[in-house]
Amino acid sequence: MIPENRPSRLKYFTSGIILENPILILMIGLCPTLATSVTAQDGLGMGIAASFVLICSNFVISLIRKIIPSSIRIPIFIIIISSFVTIIDYVLQAFEPGLYQVLGVFVPLIVVNCIILGRAEAFAYHHGIIDSILDALGKAVGFTLVIVLMGIIREFFSAGTIFGAIVTPAGFRQSPVLFMIFPPGAFLLIGILKSIVNRLNENKGK
Repeated sequence: MIPENRPSRLKYFTSGIILENPILILMIGLCPTLATSVTAQDGLGMGIAASFVLICSNFVISLIRKIIPSSIRIPIFIIIISSFVTIIDYVLQAFEPGLYQVLGVFVPLIVVNCIILGRAEAFAYHHGIIDSILDALGKAVGFTLVIVLMGIIREFFSAGTIFGAIVTPAGFRQSPVLFMIFPPGAFLLIGILKSIVNRLNENKGK
C-alpha cells in the first residue's frame, strides 16, 4: 500500500513546480509577481513570505477541515490565512525592515492572494495533512522559483546586478534597460516565459 501511495503524493509536490506552476501555467498571483520582482532579493522575500503563509494555512485548514462548516468555510479560510500573514508581517518589520518597506502593501495583501486562497478551497479542505503540505510545498517552490527568476532577469537588465552583486561591465550599467523596472516590463517578461513554457509543452507532446 505504501509504495502505491508514494508516486501520487510525490506528484502533489512536483506538479506545483512545473505542470501546475501558479504563475506560468495557472496564471494566478500575478499582482505580487509583477510588483515585487524588480530585483532578485525582493522576489525571494515575497516568495518566502507567501510560501510561509501557504504552507501553514494549508496545514491548519487540512487539520481542522472536518469541523469547518461548509457554509462559512471561506471566512474561516481568510481568518486562518490572515493570522499567518500577520505573523510574517511582524517578522519582516522586526528583522527585515528594508525588505518590508520595499514589499509594502503586498505583504498584507497575501491574505487575498489567489494562490493561497485557491489551494485552501480546492485542495486543503478536501485532503489530508501530508498531501496538503506537499501540495503547498510544490506551489510555494513553483511560485518562488518564477518570481526569483523574474527578479534576476529584471535586475540584470535594469541595474546590471544579480542579488546586488555587479555582474556586467560599467558600460552596460550606464545604459540600463529601465523599461524592465516598470510593470509593462514585467508583463512582457511573463509573456516571454509563458511562451517558452508553452513551446516546451508542445514539443513534449509531439
